[in-house]
Amino acid sequence: MPSPLQRLYRRLRYGEPLVVVSGLPRSGTSMLMKMLEAGGVPIVTDGLRTADEDNPKGYYEVERVKDLAQETDRAWLAEARGKGIKVISFLLKSLPPDLNYRVIFVRRDIEEVLASQKKMLARRGEADDTPPERMREHFADDLWRARYQLTHRPWFELLEVHYGALLEQPLEGARQIDGFLGGGLDTEAMAAVVDPQLYRNRARKKSD
Repeated sequence: MPSPLQRLYRRLRYGEPLVVVSGLPRSGTSMLMKMLEAGGVPIVTDGLRTADEDNPKGYYEVERVKDLAQETDRAWLAEARGKGIKVISFLLKSLPPDLNYRVIFVRRDIEEVLASQKKMLARRGEADDTPPERMREHFADDLWRARYQLTHRPWFELLEVHYGALLEQPLEGARQIDGFLGGGLDTEAMAAVVDPQLYRNRARKKSD
């Protein structure tokens, strides 16, 4: 986490932070984007990926983000200062260091992520050739690397939220996000867009 002095320096030098929503695929990042939009944060999305059965409320994505690892010119990201943009956990390392980022990282039980992804692939008729054990290890490694970036790079400020907790206590989660972003958001509107019925892949609780 940057110190207050580092935060002030970077703000003066690089301007207003980008609000980055991140996490593993199928972890609830689209719901977070919708919450930010309802709260009054301008959202960056190209609308190319439209709502479907897997994300009935929309994806809130920018296709160009997927090419961050290959792009040499990422200057276009400066236009997203003060706005919300979705960047999956794997691509956080590709964000340029000459900007500021306030990252809201969505954590979700890996078993739920795996189940959600498997259902999405099945609906699309796509092959699911990677064994669950291998995918579980891949996701765990991705989370570790993302968290290392977020806690060791001065251009990142981090707030971790849990998908299940947001669905159970959306207003409390909205207030936490509002505080992290400096206040002034419509937390009631943010909480109102959370739909617990979309929690369709709950992990089974272990018995005592």
